[in-house]
Amino acid sequence: MLRVKPDQKQRIELTVNGRKYSGYATPRLLLTDFLRHELGLYGTHVGCEHGVCGACTIVIDGAATRSCLRYAVQCDGLELRTVEGLAVEDGALNDLQKAFNENGALQCGFCTAGILMSVTRFLEENPKPTRKEVTEMLSGHICRCTGYEQIIRAILQASGQ
Repeated sequence: MLRVKPDQKQRIELTVNGRKYSGYATPRLLLTDFLRHELGLYGTHVGCEHGVCGACTIVIDGAATRSCLRYAVQCDGLELRTVEGLAVEDGALNDLQKAFNENGALQCGFCTAGILMSVTRFLEENPKPTRKEVTEMLSGHICRCTGYEQIIRAILQASGQ
């Protein structure tokens, strides 16, 4: 059995927001830390580090995933999408980001990146959700500022409702 020392770095290659990256990570380096400190992608926030708050949610190979629960080395060869990948090519906000802005769905903004990523994947699977479905989807995210009403309105607006 091949054993890797805890401080021994491994080369990993992954695609983030359509761009290929390679780097080195120790076996226990969290994906959140790799994204932020190795790739300079600071949009993914580190909250509870236990997968509870949802602030670190990104999309990995098509699934909304808590990046604080994954090691960077587990993502070797995978495709990731972070909040930085939501804006359109010219840097303009996408429709979901515009709806959040227009509805005051962000205040301190700490939870926003994770919510945007979960909602992005949710709307891809369910383009016309009911209010109840939106509320259930948001149950995995903690927002201490908005009371969720503005977030729900923004999601419904972005889905054309």
